[in-house]
Order: sequence, then structure tokens, then C-alpha cells
Amino acid sequence: MSEKERAFPLKAEISDEDIMEAMKDISGYLDITPGDFKEVYQTAYRHAMSRISSSVKAKNIMTTKVFSVKRATPVAAIAELMADNIISGVPVIEENGKVTGIISERDFLSGMGVKGAKTMMGIIADCLKNKGCMAISIGALKAEDIMTSPAITVSGNTTISEIAGIFGEKKINRVPVTDSAGNLIGIVSRADLLRYLPFKEKP
Repeated sequence: MSEKERAFPLKAEISDEDIMEAMKDISGYLDITPGDFKEVYQTAYRHAMSRISSSVKAKNIMTTKVFSVKRATPVAAIAELMADNIISGVPVIEENGKVTGIISERDFLSGMGVKGAKTMMGIIADCLKNKGCMAISIGALKAEDIMTSPAITVSGNTTISEIAGIFGEKKINRVPVTDSAGNLIGIVSRADLLRYLPFKEKP
């Protein structure tokens, strides 16, 4: 079990306080039947989720070993880095360590001028149909040419509830974590978030 898992279990632990708060939310006299207990449990669980979402922060769940690239990194090298490490996005950082942008698979598709195909498999399908490999068109570009900038970032103290809201609103799957000077210290992905708080994000 990792340090993250020891610090924050996958399942919410319902405290006595959560149960008391849940019981306050239920109007009327409680005759503890299985149905009543289920209602108390479900309400307590919601309180536990709310408590966790406001107490667990980016610094508690972020990945600190982050693959990143520089502005001048060739696009081909970025694609190889992402493929070799099975990741779908990387931050772009300045020489001083500050995050200046981010590159995702979506940025590759946009850089290729893809209109019909919306996925990498769509690109492959077009290549196999002898329509030409669109990836060639960005072969000479660098990170700064296709990155999304400025990058959306969060601080180590941003709660996972706030991060979930950012993911839903901005339609992104990862967010770099920076210190007060804007330097990269970690990254939180959608998978990291859902591992600790399995709730539905806003559409």
C-alpha cells in the first residue's frame, strides 16, 4: 500500500460526527428500522464525502514524479515520451521551472489540423486508408508551437472538490500543481482524483 493509500483510504470512513450530522438532517422521530438505518447511512456517507472533498488537497494526492518538456522540445520527442510512459499529457516548463503550458493528445490533434478524426485511432484509420499520415505535418514543430497556454494550474492546497470542478468546467483530464512561485511540484490527473473521491463531477 502506498503512502497515499495509507493516508487516505479508497473508501470514506464514516465518523460519529458524520452520523450525528446525518441524523440532524433527517426530520421526524427515528424508529431505527433497516430502512431508517439505510437512510442514516446514506446521509452520513454524503457528509463523509463532503468532509473529505474539503479536507483532502492536491498535495495529498498529486504525483510528484512528473514528465515535463521545455518550449524547444521537438514534437516528435514529446510524442515518444508520452507513448513510452503511457501518459496522455505533459506540462511545458520554462528554464526557470515555471509552468508555461501543457500538451495533451488533443493538442496533437489540433496541431495536425484534424477535423473529422477526434482520436488517435481516427488518425491511424485515416493513414491506413491511404489518406496520408497527418502526423507528418507537425514533425518539424516544437512544444511551444502546439501547447495550450497559459496552463491551468492549482496550488498544493487546492481541495480535490475544487479540482473536480476545474476538470468539469474546463474539460481537462490533468492539472499541474505549482508552488507560490509558479514552479512545477506535481500533477493531479482525473484518475488520481477518482481514486480518492468517487463522486460525480459537474457536467
